Amino acid sequence: MTWEKLRNPQIAWRAAQDIQDNAYVNLGIGIPELIAKFQPEGRHITYHTENGVLGFGAAPAEGEEDWDLINAGKKAITLSAGASFFHHADSFAMVRGGHLDLAVLGAYQVAQNGDLANWRVGSKGVPAVGGAMDLVHGAKQVAVITDHTTKDGKPKLVEKCTFPLTGVGCITRVYTSLAVVDIDNGRFLLREKLPKLSFDELQSLTGATLHINGDVADLTVPDLS
Repeated sequence: MTWEKLRNPQIAWRAAQDIQDNAYVNLGIGIPELIAKFQPEGRHITYHTENGVLGFGAAPAEGEEDWDLINAGKKAITLSAGASFFHHADSFAMVRGGHLDLAVLGAYQVAQNGDLANWRVGSKGVPAVGGAMDLVHGAKQVAVITDHTTKDGKPKLVEKCTFPLTGVGCITRVYTSLAVVDIDNGRFLLREKLPKLSFDELQSLTGATLHINGDVADLTVPDLS
């Protein structure tokens, strides 16, 4: 193997580069939370968390946390100028009212038609789907960031989800540790891949057919170590 997969901060960095200026964005629990750390310079992005904060920033330095300020994943956050607090119900009214431009979530599986499973694996998982089911249908666009495979090498990008669904036909783009893939007319459309990873190698690690339309760009990110 001549290639090395991206680490979680690198996946988050790549996803952050595509967030548009002045967007309102919800970051899901896990890897998506890292995106706030890599906001591109010169862009104004307003981050929303379902427990009732609008306008938070990156995580504070270790030892400088204020544990009254947390996101939905109970991680410490900082506040940006103009940040606001509100009731949980008002937070979900923002989501359900279509006021978020983008939600970025983690995944157990993403199907080629855009279905998402991200809350339960058989008997393992959180007790309920939670706010994710609102986010996937309330946000104008929903993206996923995830490792390309499970820890035991099984594909996370599949023909059809076998785990309980979070949402149906809701995902538009997936950022993985190996590639950037769009959901296009019920198929996976490859946009970027690691330069040293061949298409055939990537296909062998993907549970559905990868399609190509035009050039496939190199997936390049900073070291961030």
